[in-house]
Amino acid sequence: MVSSPHEAMHRIFEQDPGLFARAVRALGIEFPDAIAATSLPTDLTENRPLERRVDTLLKIETVEGDFLLAVEAQGKKDLDKPHSWAYYLAHLYAKYKLPPVLLVVCQDRNTAAWAALPVDIGPPEWPALTVRPLVLGPDNVPMVSAPAEAARDIPLAVLSAMLHGRDRGIDAILKALAAALKGLEVLDPETATIFVELTSQGLDKTWAAKIWRDLVVVDTSFFTSSLSQEIRAEGEAKGRAADILRILDRRGIPVADTDRERITSCDDLDALTLWFDRAITAASIAEVFAEDLSDQEQ
Repeated sequence: MVSSPHEAMHRIFEQDPGLFARAVRALGIEFPDAIAATSLPTDLTENRPLERRVDTLLKIETVEGDFLLAVEAQGKKDLDKPHSWAYYLAHLYAKYKLPPVLLVVCQDRNTAAWAALPVDIGPPEWPALTVRPLVLGPDNVPMVSAPAEAARDIPLAVLSAMLHGRDRGIDAILKALAAALKGLEVLDPETATIFVELTSQGLDKTWAAKIWRDLVVVDTSFFTSSLSQEIRAEGEAKGRAADILRILDRRGIPVADTDRERITSCDDLDALTLWFDRAITAASIAEVFAEDLSDQEQ
């Protein structure tokens, strides 16, 4: 199953293909700025059972010429991946007749160090092909922690948040990003929402995800993204569940652990509202969970 960070780490380059050239300059590598970019099919499957797909594939146009950018989000070491990458690059070059560049994006430092190692294909006396990915990770993507800096390059600030989600200082990065997105929302609310969602996906289940969720709700409540709506719904559900248990406890109604778990894990506001109403007069937890009379009649 593809994880949220995996999706976010390559989709950010779809959102802003120019981010590639700006980000790898930190590595001392100069690519010309993109003047246009075209999303290409990510399916690299040939007419045979073997299926291979790159995460994101873009044709980058610059004043110095065009090239293909294949972006791979790598969550952990995979010794088979260099073989796939070699296939991607050879296939893309043969299909599009354009020079391909492989960019690997990693949140984990050890994975980034592994991915950056060149892989020679062929005998040691004369390797026929060398796979040399460009790698972006926590050690070479800067920590964008100043609001003005984040506002100057929001996509880079989003990438910084994704890759430094487990580092000290992530709270400053997220606060700077939230402030920058607040300014962007005035001009382009749709794009601001996309960056909110990508940041949430990139942080996934890290402890920094809660910081971001709190910032989106409290400091940037102007966002109307599905993330914000989801968070508010979760908050309402948790509050209603707590009210139900408080009423039952105050009325002396015994609540077994399994029933307590059923209430606290429920995210259906309609069901919780019904249970809340019943908890006011119910003589037992069974009455709280009883089927509606209309259902019984049917």
